[in-house]
Amino acid sequence: MDTILTVSQLKKVYGGRGSRTTALDGLSFSVSAGEFTGIMGASGSGKTTLLNCISTIDRPTSGVITVEGTEVTALRGKALSRFRRERLGFIFQDCNLLDTLTGFENIALALTILGAPAGEVEQRVRASAALLGLEKVLDKYPYQMSGGEQQRVAAARAIVGRPALVLADEPTGALDSKSAGQLLRQLDQLNREQGTTILMVTHDAFTASWCRRILFIQDGVLFRELRRGDQDRRTFFAQILGVVGALGGDAADVW
Repeated sequence: MDTILTVSQLKKVYGGRGSRTTALDGLSFSVSAGEFTGIMGASGSGKTTLLNCISTIDRPTSGVITVEGTEVTALRGKALSRFRRERLGFIFQDCNLLDTLTGFENIALALTILGAPAGEVEQRVRASAALLGLEKVLDKYPYQMSGGEQQRVAAARAIVGRPALVLADEPTGALDSKSAGQLLRQLDQLNREQGTTILMVTHDAFTASWCRRILFIQDGVLFRELRRGDQDRRTFFAQILGVVGALGGDAADVW
């Protein structure tokens, strides 16, 4: 299976000579095409810094990040902006939808930015919406949607440009349990049926149990890795809780 993402000896240090904080300390791992991988760790473990570096929001102090053979850490200026726009998809805890645009228009905006041919836009938007069960909200504005619907519109916007990698930062953090479950089922379906590669940061064991692999980070280094394999999700959930307990972190236990 092809490797989509490689993180090699990643280090991120904040502050100056008098006060330095090491958020990432030589972290290395890889993600293969079609994987659904979760990143977990206690507050301050470095998981958000890691996602920020992969998403090019932040620049590491040292180390190399490669996505589909492109060394992201070497890109600058327009090349970096183009890479971020064309090869990465983003789902944030806050949906970041534009209030003055309908669901259809919010999703289509990603294609407009990419410069997709006008004749392709409607078909691609409706196809992405269908994958996430959004056909009935395409004509609605965000204020007319539930929180779960808004987040699924954000997910459709993230995948409509056919990125190499979808990065999700606490995507269920602002949702109730029912809406969170709906979103996670749709992400799981995208991963299994469409082969979408997803890297998701979460503090929540229930959310993480939908992943196929979990990387646990502690003090900026890899603490442990869990693979779901053939286990059912309930068994995997229990394993995740065990590691979270060893890390001394908190995890929601809503099933």
